[in-house]
Amino acid sequence: MTISRQSQRGLDWLNFFVADVQTGFGPFVAVYLTTQAWTEVQIGFALSLGTMTAMLSQVPAGALVDATRHKRRAAMGGLLGILLAAILLAAWPATLPVLLSEVLHGFASCVLTPSIAAISLALVGRAALGERLGRNTRFASLGGAIAAGVMGLIGTYLAPAAVFWLTAALTVPSLLALLSIRESDMAANVAALQSQAHAPRGRLRDLMLDRGILVFAGCALLFTLSNAAMLPLAGTAVTRAAGDEANLIIAGCIVVPQLIVAGISPWVGRLAQDQGRRVVLLMGFSMLPLRGLLLAVVQEPYMLLLVQALDGVSAATLNVMLPLTAADLTRGTNRFNLCMGFFGLAVGVGGTISTGLAGSVASWASPEMAFMMLGGIGLLCVLLTLLAMPETRPSLPADALAAD
Repeated sequence: MTISRQSQRGLDWLNFFVADVQTGFGPFVAVYLTTQAWTEVQIGFALSLGTMTAMLSQVPAGALVDATRHKRRAAMGGLLGILLAAILLAAWPATLPVLLSEVLHGFASCVLTPSIAAISLALVGRAALGERLGRNTRFASLGGAIAAGVMGLIGTYLAPAAVFWLTAALTVPSLLALLSIRESDMAANVAALQSQAHAPRGRLRDLMLDRGILVFAGCALLFTLSNAAMLPLAGTAVTRAAGDEANLIIAGCIVVPQLIVAGISPWVGRLAQDQGRRVVLLMGFSMLPLRGLLLAVVQEPYMLLLVQALDGVSAATLNVMLPLTAADLTRGTNRFNLCMGFFGLAVGVGGTISTGLAGSVASWASPEMAFMMLGGIGLLCVLLTLLAMPETRPSLPADALAAD
């Protein structure tokens, strides 16, 4: 089936602008609340509430997206929720509105992410999903990198609240991009899925006990447990060594991986389609122990930029392979988004533990020991993939996959 250029481009720009919107809820929240005379304890509580909401919402939000036939409406609801959250932050930085904004953003994001993945699947079918997810990741990375720079300048030279007014404004092109995706282009794949009346919906208990799902969830948890704390820990060391140049180096450490992700993500998707999922997972996950080792021994601050390029490889792998593996493991069950929510929960748990654990080891022993520990966790991720993760790439011919 031929997909119109309009729908393909609409999905490209949807990913681009959604990344712009989500960037506004990163570190800028802490900076903004600091200018509003919030204490570190109050800021920490607000951010933790948002993180906890996102973690707890992963599975129910995925189930909600699975339950509706109207994936575009689900994505629209997520965008409108983020719009309201941004307006609350910008216009009313009091305690209750800020906490409500964090909760609203956490849940809306958990609806938006699987909705975009579901739209991608409906648009191109399973046979072309790998490359489509890579293209999604490319545009999201470009959007995030550009938005971080623009919002940093706006927050510095206009006003901290301007970041969130811009975030709210960027939901408008996001909605326009979403509406430009034609329902008719998704109809064939959606009809094929719905026509499989004989296919089991998949009991939740059976899904959660599936070997592939459990192993990949374990890999996702170990990935973020290893990865999340590496840059913050390296940033502390760079600040001590580089002084006034630290902000420039850290900014480069954020931008370089984003550019790598944008450059290689479609190739990662094609490789997963051609050579199988395990090859790509092993390639991407192997960057974690290597990066941990290099961060433990590298002393020159600017060398950190080269080390961070490895983060781009591993990030591209996880961003493409998480929804692709979920699609593989839930074929014919109508549990794709629920599975993505389960994987997202594993990612969130790993990331939440990572920074506290690494900080404790760095304080108790040394930063070098903390990097070695994080690299060791990354090695466990590689070994789990090598020894236990099944190959999930379907062996059916492409024409059968397109109708799956």
